Amino acid sequence: MLQVNFIRQNVELVKERLAVKRFPKPELVDELVELDERRRKLQFERDELQSRVNAASKEIGGLMREGKKEEAEKLKQEVASLKAKMDDVAELDAIEQSIHNILVQIPNLPSSLVPLGKTPEDNVVVREGGAKPALHAGAKPHWDLVQQYNLIDFELGNKITGSGFPVYRNKGAKLQRALIQYFLDYNTAAGYEEFQPPYMVNEASAYGTGQLPDKEGQMYHATADNFYLIPTAEVPVTNIYRDEIVKDTELPIRMTAYTPCFRREAGSYGKDVRGLNRLHQFDKVEIVQLVHPDKSYEVLDEMVAHVEQLIQSLELPYRILRLCGGDMGFTSALTYDFEVYSAAQEKWLEVSSVSNFESYQTNRMKIRFKDGNGKPQLLHSLNGSSMALPRILAALLENNQTEEGIKLPKVLHSYFGAEKIG
Repeated sequence: MLQVNFIRQNVELVKERLAVKRFPKPELVDELVELDERRRKLQFERDELQSRVNAASKEIGGLMREGKKEEAEKLKQEVASLKAKMDDVAELDAIEQSIHNILVQIPNLPSSLVPLGKTPEDNVVVREGGAKPALHAGAKPHWDLVQQYNLIDFELGNKITGSGFPVYRNKGAKLQRALIQYFLDYNTAAGYEEFQPPYMVNEASAYGTGQLPDKEGQMYHATADNFYLIPTAEVPVTNIYRDEIVKDTELPIRMTAYTPCFRREAGSYGKDVRGLNRLHQFDKVEIVQLVHPDKSYEVLDEMVAHVEQLIQSLELPYRILRLCGGDMGFTSALTYDFEVYSAAQEKWLEVSSVSNFESYQTNRMKIRFKDGNGKPQLLHSLNGSSMALPRILAALLENNQTEEGIKLPKVLHSYFGAEKIG
């Protein structure tokens, strides 16, 4: 979340940047500043009263040692009166809670690099790569291909659980496993430390990365234990350093993890959810970095290049988008989306988002480092999909289909144990 002092000192700038994100409640900024003024006044009064109590208590001790019990008793009565007045300032706790409740409703400020816009149509194409394939006559979309080659059973998943929970089988399961291993190896070779985190998190962890209270309707909630199934590995992995102060010599901290991801995706329907296009459970490999504030945009560019080279290695046509203010996530300051071209569907499919959150998440989680003066400062956090598997798999199957089978990119041959599915 944003820091109150920054908002106080930059009210108009904050409102201006929130307008880029099309934040519907700019009046919350003014309300927060007013509450903070009241909080400061009450805190000053409480501090003054506490100072007088401390001084009087010290004086009482001296009077008792000198045998001046009557004067000491009078002073004790004065201390009791001062403490009663301190209790009258109990409004301070309520105001601090109100400030917090407002802060968690205000999204991160978008970077100056974020383009103006309301919808995905206003996103800016940064660059494209790869060639769109020319498919043979009779080419099929992936939901037909997986049936033909017995790779994924959507109906079986629907029987076992429900819509959006596919069952991978035979070479489909093997290809899924091959992609996960390749993505992890690619990330660890670039210096990311691999983790295998829990697939459920507590409320504090979900709050720390900004899923709560913004996205609680999209998360599966195990109510008996108050645990949340993770929507992405970003949540448990970033929380590894919650409430930690790291040494600047440890920076940057690079982490990667494979996890299944769970998203309710309420309201999703139609052709955009057919097959692998949108699922309630899917596999993803994530990369996360914690970095010095001065380095985060340089690191963001490095992470974008890292994901771009990964897509290139899969020989898929792709494009990179810089998201406009109206299409950005709640916690992000700047996001790049990656899309691959699905030839049989003749559409672009999002497969990765790479974002800089600046100090928005680390302020919630109190992830800090000590600067040159030994003073704790907030780190910046970044994350990216490297990669989300369902739509990558869909594009691989559709784009590489031939009349003799489905050819696989060279980088997967050793992981899959064959050059094609057929």
